[in-house]
Amino acid sequence: MTLPRSTLRLQLHREFTFDDAAANADYFAALGVSHLYLSPLTMAARGSMHGYDVVDYGIVNPELGGEAALKRLADVLRARQMGIVADIVPNHMGIWQAGNGWWLDVLQWGRHSTYARHFDIDWHSPDPALRGKVLAPCLGAQYGAELAAGRITLVFDAQHARFAARYAEHVFPICPVDYAAILRGGATAETELDPALATIAERFDNLTPQPEDRTRASSALDALRGYVATHGTQAIENALAAYGPHAGASRERLHRLLDRQFYRLAWWRTAADEINWRRFFDIGSLAAVRTERAEVFEAAHALILRLYTEGIIDGVRIDHIDGLVDPRDYCHRLRERFAQRQGQRPPQLGDARAYLIVEKILAAGETLPVDWDADGTTGYDFMDQIGALLHDPNGEAPLTAAWNDLAGSETSFVETARAARRKILAENLSAELDRASRALHRLAREHPTTRDFTFTAIRRALTELAVHFPVYRIYPNNGVRTEDDEPYFQAALDGARASLPASYSAVLDQIDRWLGRHDARDEQAEASNAGAGAAGRERRTACAYFTQLSAPLAAKAVEDTAFYRYGRLLSRNEVGADPGVFALTVEQFHAANLERAQRFPHGLVTTATHDHKRGEDVRARLAVLSEIATEWCAVQRAWSALNAPHRRTATGELAADAAAPGAAASRDWAPGACAEAMLYQTLVGCWPLDLDPSDARGVEAFAERVATWQLKALREAKLRTSWQAPDLAYEAASRAFLFDILAPQRRDGFLNELAVFVARIAPAGAVNSLLQTIVRIASPGVPDLYQGTELWDFSLVDPDNRRPVDFEARRAALADTPPSERLGTWRDARVKLGIVHRALALRAVSPALFLAGAYLPLRVHGSGARNVVAFARRHGDAYAIVVGTRLAAALLSPQRDLPLVEPSRWEDTSIELPLALAGRALFDWLSPAAPKVGDDGRLFVREVLSALPVALLVEEGVPGR
Repeated sequence: MTLPRSTLRLQLHREFTFDDAAANADYFAALGVSHLYLSPLTMAARGSMHGYDVVDYGIVNPELGGEAALKRLADVLRARQMGIVADIVPNHMGIWQAGNGWWLDVLQWGRHSTYARHFDIDWHSPDPALRGKVLAPCLGAQYGAELAAGRITLVFDAQHARFAARYAEHVFPICPVDYAAILRGGATAETELDPALATIAERFDNLTPQPEDRTRASSALDALRGYVATHGTQAIENALAAYGPHAGASRERLHRLLDRQFYRLAWWRTAADEINWRRFFDIGSLAAVRTERAEVFEAAHALILRLYTEGIIDGVRIDHIDGLVDPRDYCHRLRERFAQRQGQRPPQLGDARAYLIVEKILAAGETLPVDWDADGTTGYDFMDQIGALLHDPNGEAPLTAAWNDLAGSETSFVETARAARRKILAENLSAELDRASRALHRLAREHPTTRDFTFTAIRRALTELAVHFPVYRIYPNNGVRTEDDEPYFQAALDGARASLPASYSAVLDQIDRWLGRHDARDEQAEASNAGAGAAGRERRTACAYFTQLSAPLAAKAVEDTAFYRYGRLLSRNEVGADPGVFALTVEQFHAANLERAQRFPHGLVTTATHDHKRGEDVRARLAVLSEIATEWCAVQRAWSALNAPHRRTATGELAADAAAPGAAASRDWAPGACAEAMLYQTLVGCWPLDLDPSDARGVEAFAERVATWQLKALREAKLRTSWQAPDLAYEAASRAFLFDILAPQRRDGFLNELAVFVARIAPAGAVNSLLQTIVRIASPGVPDLYQGTELWDFSLVDPDNRRPVDFEARRAALADTPPSERLGTWRDARVKLGIVHRALALRAVSPALFLAGAYLPLRVHGSGARNVVAFARRHGDAYAIVVGTRLAAALLSPQRDLPLVEPSRWEDTSIELPLALAGRALFDWLSPAAPKVGDDGRLFVREVLSALPVALLVEEGVPGR
């Protein structure tokens, strides 16, 4: 079995290993998933809690148990007819710990390293101080200050007989070319060098970094290792003293030694402006690898391909596909390698091809290119669509007005995101912008008609193009934009023209040509014989640099900045979503599902991930606010007035007399009007259902969780504090405000009001949660369950969403009884678990119905039509009907603490079924309900949703019924 019918995502780390996963295999199998979808398996940085900082592609992470434990897990799963989908990270590696042999070799030998072209390094930097060097921006302060403080030292690794510069946990190898001078450093006017060590030093004389000297260097290092084994390290320690950081002369000698290396140690703040190698986003500890090069591709995938061949894994999830030069070509190559090994897999696994999905964020209207030959995305698109379906479009106007009043402006989300893009380009990705601009400037200098386009003009034009880019990136084919690319590029070009003076029109036209316009007839290099190949390569390089700028810019500016600035309704501020798109109609949601069924019927569909900003049930509850928008705006204002005495100035003093929310003066207190509004939404969204306001310890633990989110949110917003320049006083004042309003002594005030309000909207939030649960499992695609979310998921952004999961409690809560029997105790979440369990069971007994079945939107008629979502899955003569309650806040009875609309409230609301089902009896897979379809094909909602707010209807003949 290769194609999953359902997956369960697990976050592996040293505290939850392969063996821990295997210990829970019975539960996973009983739940009904077919595959475990595992975070990266390869060796990561020591202590990594996520695995995306890979340091060795060729080794299964020892902290997870190594390859032996992985095989034990695979055996346990195979015995239960289950498989593994592995997360792989082809775009970048972790570099600052000593575990990355490739990177250490680059630091040691520079561009002469065997791995110099494995990483995306500019060895020809325009900065003379960086030519032939790698910037190493890892210092906590300026280089001179750290050197003078003695925090940079020269050390000797006796085990490997290597010299290195050490700074905190960072190790920087010294090139063996300098070993002779270091070893002779122990000689003084009074003390001669140990003759044996002098002989070793001679072996390093006249050594060069050229590859042809590598054998001699290796031999000299072996001799040094032998010397240490025989004589010890005392003489070498004496030599190191000559490079001690605490005396002027020796410190200067150390500085000169470091200056000769193939790296330049630098303050971390220099990275944004001067880094000369591509990073993952703006993270200086993750270096991009050039997977487009054949030798890099093979080295990075050898282990994964072997694990696939041996039947250990069934497929892969490709992390950050947009970071690669050519995702299309990458997917084709990987698909080809899998196909070559398919026939070598254990015969009992069948001949299905490898499962291949990509992590890709799609903008509204954007689709994954079919010609990549991927099975689909990791499901952010579905998470956006189902989330938008839960929102009432009537709430958009009042919530927008309230937010604008708080913000003191009418800035839309699009404008907020563009402002964030400008900030990120200026402060975080300036070096990447320079690199792309220089590539275009080199093209300009190659022809008389373009050589007067200056670097500054090109950079300004490219800035505006990137600021207005509506998608993560384009995907040129051999340097030429595709038809799918063109609308997005032209939209960005139009935005750039509108924001720049008319004098920039010519340079924008030329950039349009350079970056892959189809009809670039006036490309002189194309027409001339000499230099055509070089010019084509330069254009492809420029295209690659621009695409590898626009993708991290979108991520950093939108998800990691604008999402924390624009707070109209935080349930729409989710990875893969556009907060500017408030809601989807049922018809629009059906259209999205139909498209997925046609294009990517096996892509993942999910509602929670390891990267989500808010748990699926937080978003479901917050969506209820769109249904009571006017009331919520009043509640928010009342809470702000109630908590005004606890406001503090940015320096921490109480500011009880601060102005009313929305007034200009009120923006001077911490956390500020907008941040306060987002805090209230967060408190409402993640308040645990079982938390009593009188539980002081429980409230304190809750406040600590929210405080961690708040700190991250304030820094990501980059308005009054940031990761690069934290305002500790403002952050402390913001934290004090949070703990003041949640203080136990005020439980009869705001704390009680918060709990009462949450209790009132929680049933409607639960309806939303159960709706998105059943729709996810029954929609076209492969349903993905994030670890632990089979119970209520009121988590916040990481690290909160990566807390340990109590699988034993979930195992104990599994039952074969219908989920409807657990609705009365819905707060314990067993009803959600029951729906997940039963729906996955149906997928198991009728896999073709969901993996290959047609998707049929169903029309709903009557007074409650807008409050119902209904669709059918059909395969041959078999049907499954999904019916769910939507926008339930106004329909639920305030006298009943139950997420269920009373049947009488549905009145004449009915569902129009396919005529093939007319007159048939249907049975609910989730409850005892057995509604009869009328002879006209109508099914009354009052009969279908009498026991649960959702239903999954089948005919009597379905196995397992």
